[in-house]
Amino acid sequence: MKTILLSLSGLLLLGACSKWQNDQKQLTKISTDGEWFVSSYIDDGDDETSDYTTFTLHFMESGVLHGTDLLSSSSSPFEGSWSISDSNSDDDSLDDLDFNINFSVGNKLDDLSDDWDIISYSDTEIKLMDVSGGGGGTDYLTLTKKP
Repeated sequence: MKTILLSLSGLLLLGACSKWQNDQKQLTKISTDGEWFVSSYIDDGDDETSDYTTFTLHFMESGVLHGTDLLSSSSSPFEGSWSISDSNSDDDSLDDLDFNINFSVGNKLDDLSDDWDIISYSDTEIKLMDVSGGGGGTDYLTLTKKP
């Protein structure tokens, strides 16, 4: 009986890890396929989307993130990093994946830096949310793939 229970729990754990890994692989593939723009950014109830309408984001497979201001005369993109991680090893659902964005402090894109919870994703849209700790507000970020 113990062998059956251990085998069954192992299968359940394997299935959960596979689901998490599949979501991570699929989201990585989607993110690195093309350029993205901020179609919505709500910072604690304030719509700040207009601060980012001139930027495109390019997620590299290496974990590097380039943010380019299309109105800037500089050809150098703002460089940051990104990753998709599991924030809780006990739960391997989509709700537990984090879409991590990191730009250095002082960078024009620094406000987008966070460990975002993934609300949903498709081939053309990634919806993210962050609830600030310590009684802070909730931020929402929607990235849309450039046509």
